[in-house]
Amino acid sequence: MLVSGWAKAAKLLKIEVETLRYEGRIIDKDLEDKIMALNEREDDEKLLTELAAELQKLPVSADFSYIQPNELEEIRASRPAKKYTVPELSKDIDLLDLFHGAWLGRCTGCALGKPVEMFAMAEKWQGLKKYLELRNDWPLKDFFSCKNASDNIQLPFPECCKENISYMIGDDDLYYTLIGLKVLETHDKNFTWHHVAEMWDEMLPYNMICTAETQAILNYHIKKSREYLGNEPDITAEYTRSTNNPYREWIGAQIRADFWGWAAAGNPELAAEFAWRDASWTHTKNGIYGEMFIAAIEAAAFVEKDIRRLIEIGLQEIPEKCRLAEEIRLTIQKVDELGNFEEFMKWHDEHFANMNVVHTVNNASLVVMALLLGEGDTDKTICLSVAAGLDTDCNGATVGAIMGILNGAKNFGGILAPKLNDTLKVAIGGFGECKFADLAERTLNVYKNVNKQKE
Repeated sequence: MLVSGWAKAAKLLKIEVETLRYEGRIIDKDLEDKIMALNEREDDEKLLTELAAELQKLPVSADFSYIQPNELEEIRASRPAKKYTVPELSKDIDLLDLFHGAWLGRCTGCALGKPVEMFAMAEKWQGLKKYLELRNDWPLKDFFSCKNASDNIQLPFPECCKENISYMIGDDDLYYTLIGLKVLETHDKNFTWHHVAEMWDEMLPYNMICTAETQAILNYHIKKSREYLGNEPDITAEYTRSTNNPYREWIGAQIRADFWGWAAAGNPELAAEFAWRDASWTHTKNGIYGEMFIAAIEAAAFVEKDIRRLIEIGLQEIPEKCRLAEEIRLTIQKVDELGNFEEFMKWHDEHFANMNVVHTVNNASLVVMALLLGEGDTDKTICLSVAAGLDTDCNGATVGAIMGILNGAKNFGGILAPKLNDTLKVAIGGFGECKFADLAERTLNVYKNVNKQKE
């Protein structure tokens, strides 16, 4: 039975066709035509169920050479043989400042990208460029202006525009970071994906959850009975991540990576494991790897400051022969070949022309591009990630967190971050108005507990 969560069942089937194609399935043309011809509000349950069953019978092409497991030990067995040695975390590092920088960076990048998220998905980077040129703000260097111009475009979230910004407002890209904090404060390093799911129930209203997360939490509740508090053995991660979930390789898990990297500062392998526990009940394959890749980079950023080395450390925690790894390596090559933002973006547009704008892989490519072309400048790197379009608040937040760790709060620099006044205002799970400095203190306590480090 198809159960609608984020979208109606017929639309789920249409997206499933593309997801299966990306997974290497041979798509039957007649079956695809039947599905694509469906009215998206089609409610013939028998027909929809039959079409869904037919899709799952489609074979994998013999030419599909990627190795993309979902389980942790199989992922680890598929990693590159070459390993970079990660430096030990020095006792002289001011972890509190780096955690502060991480929160500051994530909120800054999210704030920059939030007003243009939907606009950028539709109009991409060229649309952002036109918007900014009409306001004499290209290339992007500051928060977006809400001032009207001849295009008559009115951006949402004026609280995040440069005329008004004085704090960070709530956003799903920050809610999941707060949930990571609460999960580890409550359950320590032995947390399970069940603990994550239950924390979502405690902290997140259902209407704040999107795409893969919507389908996974719906699947969780289909199997869960209140009597057993969600710990029944027949609730499996395979069921929650795969059932009626064509979004399983989209960006939702990648945006949840940060806190696992912070809690495992200096230990990218542990960060990737934490990220796998968080991702593996909502996502599959590259959807999982995106979160592992980013979490490993952030954990390593506490001890390694070379951007290229950080990217390689992230790659060494995911399967060597997966699509994400292949595209990250190609992104590095293209950045080196093309050398500037606009030429890279022209290639990116063409290369990922048929990929959904909120897929993991094309957005991860933009994160890597921004890190490489940003030249270590925090504001420039964040602005590049947002100016590239697609999922702007997600990518801005991810890049901002990485740069915040690399530079710390004291050396964050730039003109963006000070405008937030070190303040986050949310209304979920007991959080209200928070100072980034206070969240950094709590993060440091979690880190010490996870790593059994005494003051």
